Amino acid sequence: MLDDTRSLQSNMAQQIHQPIHPSMVPRLDPEYVQFHNESLARLVPPHTVPWSPELRNVPAVPGGSTPLVVGATEDIALSHTKFRAFSPEGDSPANGWPCFIFFHGGGWTFGNINSENAFATNMCKRWYFQGHRLPPLIHCPGANCVVLSVDYRLAPEHRYPTAVEDAVESLDWVIQNGKSKLNIDTARISVGGSSSGGNLAAILTLKAAEASPPIPLIFQLLIVPVTDNTASVDNLWAENALTPWLSPARMLWFRDNYLPNKEDYTKWDASPYFAPDVLLAKVPKTWIAVCEADILRDEGIEYGKKLSALGVEVEVELYKGAPHPIMAMDGVLKIGAKMVLDAATALAKGLEMQ
Repeated sequence: MLDDTRSLQSNMAQQIHQPIHPSMVPRLDPEYVQFHNESLARLVPPHTVPWSPELRNVPAVPGGSTPLVVGATEDIALSHTKFRAFSPEGDSPANGWPCFIFFHGGGWTFGNINSENAFATNMCKRWYFQGHRLPPLIHCPGANCVVLSVDYRLAPEHRYPTAVEDAVESLDWVIQNGKSKLNIDTARISVGGSSSGGNLAAILTLKAAEASPPIPLIFQLLIVPVTDNTASVDNLWAENALTPWLSPARMLWFRDNYLPNKEDYTKWDASPYFAPDVLLAKVPKTWIAVCEADILRDEGIEYGKKLSALGVEVEVELYKGAPHPIMAMDGVLKIGAKMVLDAATALAKGLEMQ
């Protein structure tokens, strides 16, 4: 019996579970295609197997870079979860460090306090990379800020709006304790996230604007964000319906885990695109990264257009030939490394004194 089990596992490991559709190959970055075929094609998509929390025990996305060494790292408890604080090296500015509250991706289902340490440390300090397939050295000024990576609770165990509640508490903690505990300048707070984390970041900026009194954030950084949970292959996803990795089936599985009730799809603390204009007009300067071959591309673009039409300063960066997960593959893909570099540069500019 043991031999039969091992044989089955070996056969599954040799099967191609995530082939790239032939129509997508010429549209994709060639380096991504090579990495996908070498390292991703044989991975079993989680939405095709019975759910178990043990699915979280492997990296959600392979190919990430190594976290950078920062000045200090500390895990700090919230009511139901925690966040990890990355502080820069050296002396802080006179009023304290600027702050970046970050939310990892993973479809509200995967990811944890460790999963995007590399990105968080790249935002914290001067950014550089030495590694496989990439130039030996890339660097930029970096944001030089305290980064708080929030370990928000996950679906399906904790469904909407639990993650939003954790996001709001993280900002409240910064306002109440950031100066005394981490020497944060509470006049220079920004938020950001990737994918589902970008969804939470966008919602948090709206929550901050809605607060009484409003909490003045100065920048938001949204990477391949989910902004419209009514999107489907019938509208915004149509052009990229055959894209690899984040397929419509996988995205709908994530949505069902987090938002099982369709009546919640258009609530703005689930889909920020549907927030009232008077609230959207109050969000801070915004940088949005979208990937050309991602089903989430158009909702990110449309969200940027909506903010811009309301007078918000918005920059939307499109990564040609890229599918959804390149930010987390910055250790092996040049285009992923560029996205991280661009994000660090945008954050540094966004946190400059106004």
